[in-house]
Amino acid sequence: MSSEQRIAVGIDIGTTKVCTLVGELSDKDRIRIIGLGLEPAQGMHKGTVVDVAQATEAIRAAKRQAERTSGYEIGRAYISVAGKHISSLNSKGVTGLNPSRGVVTPEEIERALEAARAVALPHNREVLHVIPRTFTLDGQEGIRNPLGLHAYRLEVEAHIITAASSSLRNLETCVNDSGLAVDRFVLNQLASGEVALTEAERESGVAVIDIGGGTTDLAIFIEGTVWHTAVIEVGGNHITSDIAHVLHLPLAESERIKVDYGNANPDNVNRDMLITVQPFGEEMPTQLLAHDVARIIEARVDEIFTLVMQEIKRSGYDGLLPAGIVLTGGTALLKGIRQSASKIMRLPARTAQPEDITGLVDKLQSPAYSTGVGLLRFAQRIDTAPIVDTTPRRPRGGRRGGSGEGPDIGKTIGDFLGRLLPD
Repeated sequence: MSSEQRIAVGIDIGTTKVCTLVGELSDKDRIRIIGLGLEPAQGMHKGTVVDVAQATEAIRAAKRQAERTSGYEIGRAYISVAGKHISSLNSKGVTGLNPSRGVVTPEEIERALEAARAVALPHNREVLHVIPRTFTLDGQEGIRNPLGLHAYRLEVEAHIITAASSSLRNLETCVNDSGLAVDRFVLNQLASGEVALTEAERESGVAVIDIGGGTTDLAIFIEGTVWHTAVIEVGGNHITSDIAHVLHLPLAESERIKVDYGNANPDNVNRDMLITVQPFGEEMPTQLLAHDVARIIEARVDEIFTLVMQEIKRSGYDGLLPAGIVLTGGTALLKGIRQSASKIMRLPARTAQPEDITGLVDKLQSPAYSTGVGLLRFAQRIDTAPIVDTTPRRPRGGRRGGSGEGPDIGKTIGDFLGRLLPD
């Protein structure tokens, strides 16, 4: 693969920001950030497009910034996807093996995954990801890497992630109108998980919780792969809105207070600490107690983690998470939120940010940029293991700076299974 093909572009289109990253992908599993574009999001609400013109302009502005800093003309990119329209299910696929060979080959694994992908979906939905969970060979369950094993019948249990076709088309229209082609759509929490989780956590059982502005995105990893995903329509913007409504403050002022003084744990806030604010209807600034702000924040944060815990219990995997939860996303920067998560969910918790990146990293070493960096990491995995997503790529049309085609599946599926389904 040429050096030009080893350049990847990821665009995290969120409710609060658009982050465009251009990265050089190395064979040593490291990423060098060579281009960065940040722009406040416009025309987005809870992860979905509500104004095509505004969203397009925000994406175009972030793209131009990334092109200036990288020196590349960006043609196509990996695009993050979030929103309540995302849903998931588990499906099984079966295929027979060639009797003359009698061993599992990459082609048979691909056929089994395609069979699992052939689920009945409403006309307005489409498959976003197909991720293998476990394999069964001739009735023997629990096979994690079937390549090269002798058998006559191969069965795969896969996690299928679907999205509303209209939401994807709206997002694709914005990306196309900004001068870009979509390489692949990638679910937000899967991208975040690429940089937020360790292999030990994936293996043991862990939930990654990406708390953005408009939504909270959940993905459960067990035995090295994804077992459950969900999107909850509550995020950091709801905390800002609560502060604004209770204290009668402008949203911009409420956001400033949340970022500068916010704490999800009132017990850690000095009860005498005062904050100077400019409320509606007042000519002069006034003061309020930081402890009162913390109590407002605590109520909403507790609600977020209560909803997340309800979703985990609904999945049936609540007893399979010894590694606990990993928090990421912009709202994970809120003081005291890790302790609140551990208290509500009764699980160990930590906050994660992108690691093992070089280049323009000053701004990126923050949980707020896990999805953006994760898109580049996802592209890196795809380059060596395209079956992580059996959905075809969008038609190609980009120029320099776009991601290159991945190599033949028959040559690379072993590498992918070795990473996703470790021995």
